[in-house]
Amino acid sequence: MSPKALDYEQLNENVKKSQYAVRGELYLRASELQKEGKKIIFTNVGNPHALGQKPLTFPRQVVALCQAPFLLDDPNVGLVFPADAIARAKHYLSLTSGGLGAYSDSRGIPGVRKEIAEFIERRDGYPSDPELIYLTDGASKGVMQILNTIIRGNKDGILVPVPQYPLYSAAISLYGGSLVPYYLEESANWGLDVNNLRDAVRQARSNGITIRAMVIINPGNPTGQCLSEANLKEIIRFCDQQNLVLMADEVYQQNIYQDERPFISARKVLLDMGHPISNALQLVSFHTVSKGYWGECGQRGGYFEMVNIPPQSVEEIYKVASISLSPNVPGQIFLGLMVNPPKPGDISYFKFVQESKGILESLKRRARIMTDGFNSCRNVVCNFTEGAMYSFPQIRLPPKAIEAANRAGKHPDVFYCLKLLEATGISTVPGSGFGQKEGVFHLRTTILPAEEDMAGIMASFKKFNDEFMEQYDDHRGYSRL
Repeated sequence: MSPKALDYEQLNENVKKSQYAVRGELYLRASELQKEGKKIIFTNVGNPHALGQKPLTFPRQVVALCQAPFLLDDPNVGLVFPADAIARAKHYLSLTSGGLGAYSDSRGIPGVRKEIAEFIERRDGYPSDPELIYLTDGASKGVMQILNTIIRGNKDGILVPVPQYPLYSAAISLYGGSLVPYYLEESANWGLDVNNLRDAVRQARSNGITIRAMVIINPGNPTGQCLSEANLKEIIRFCDQQNLVLMADEVYQQNIYQDERPFISARKVLLDMGHPISNALQLVSFHTVSKGYWGECGQRGGYFEMVNIPPQSVEEIYKVASISLSPNVPGQIFLGLMVNPPKPGDISYFKFVQESKGILESLKRRARIMTDGFNSCRNVVCNFTEGAMYSFPQIRLPPKAIEAANRAGKHPDVFYCLKLLEATGISTVPGSGFGQKEGVFHLRTTILPAEEDMAGIMASFKKFNDEFMEQYDDHRGYSRL
């Protein structure tokens, strides 16, 4: 019988090359154990509501009214919904061509794009053009669309920070490009050294790779570091010198847990630098409702903004966006609410501030509990989570553990994380899924479990880890470089 197109051997090789560790072997095993009745704590993905975070009241009220507009005609609607939520629902419905069930413009609802442009101007101090803002089904779709536009073949390279969020490695493989890693320095709190960038470019070019773009993730995923203004200036100058597009993944910009390095956008730094660079560097920035204190991952609302992209290229990006007809409309409404929340004097303002501030303050405490917990464990070291939603501790595996992993046919950190899952129900992601230096091992966990559960989770981790180290430690040295 002749082979069929969807037989495994006949599939697109780029599809088979793509790997996404966040939903990989560990996640699948955790799902199996859950079906068998084991309690699983899914810390493998930044999914706040799945781990108990309550949705913010005001945006859910507005979207509920938009989803069920007949409620607005009920004479008792004001007894259930505050007046400002009713007004905002009417506002958003007036921007659509038929409510939430109708397609929008392929770039997103013009009125919501205008709200985002106004938010960007307030944040950065420079006007933003709504025509250069595209709404997408989560930031990931925007990242994929831009990578697909940039990558022309396997000799096109994208500079990506390592450790990296596996969206980038998976998408670059899917589109047939080449990932060019630049390593962050763990000993410098996951700082970026421009010399590492230059070395990465030099080596890639010696292998015939044309570097086309550079990705930054600020705050970092999985590493949690925040880039300083000085660091961003170095990056911008480097991209300008090398003629690279800068892709700024800024989805965690609300998640900041220290005061030394507040979030500053790549766009603001670029425009602050002035002519000629502010008119030359091509920049695409990404944001989402999935992170911050919103955590609305399932709503799939995201956007990207383009700076210094030629009009003809924007037209091509629009053409590709139009193939999907429309980003989902409820996600667009959430974006509008994120960038234009209740203001002082609004009925819902106090409750909104109380809820959002409470979430961020709790995340800050949980970041400290987790960092301190990891650092209290034998052969574990962890930098403080300055931002984002993750801890990325280094696990100093004894040689006997590495040998046992090799015998089991597992990468050493996968072996460790599987043992952790089986013993405790804590589902993490091995560091090898994000990239790491040879001979160094990590895991990534979110800081999202409920604050009241955090001490118990860390105690469970410590008990497992110390027993694991006792089992495999033969005092021959460790994996840490």
